[in-house]
Amino acid sequence: MSKAFTREDDSPESPEGPRRVSPLPPGAKNYVTPGGLERMRAELERLQRERSQAAGADGEPESARRAVQSFEQRLAYLHESLRTAEVVAPPPPPHEEVRFGATVRVRDRKGVETGYRLVGVDETDLDRDWVSWCSPIARALLRRRLGEKVRFRFPAGEEELEIVAISFD
Repeated sequence: MSKAFTREDDSPESPEGPRRVSPLPPGAKNYVTPGGLERMRAELERLQRERSQAAGADGEPESARRAVQSFEQRLAYLHESLRTAEVVAPPPPPHEEVRFGATVRVRDRKGVETGYRLVGVDETDLDRDWVSWCSPIARALLRRRLGEKVRFRFPAGEEELEIVAISFD
């Protein structure tokens, strides 16, 4: 038999499968909004209930085992995220500077306005325009002031964005 078809290590593969790695850069803090913390806690509680239902479900043992493993992976990730979370409360008004948790409205040269909410890595939701505070657009906007123009390089090219509104929900 060819060596290409044998396993180098005789130890069994991890029963949990691949571990999800944190999207945080090494050494970065796990900032989270107060609402994001509550959503993660609610998801943790929901998954714990669903995991026990999946474990006791009748049916194919292999699919039940895989379902429980999936729950275990997500639960482990949520536990670690909650353990390292640093809640950042919104700053007091006036809101003239872009900070973590802000919803920022910007206008491009054509007059098109776009909004971005700067949130924690575990809260990112591009469908809602919630971007991680580590993302390039968030880094370009952080600590900028209302009315300030920011140059940003999108995949389609460089654009000048004017900050037209800053709010905290």
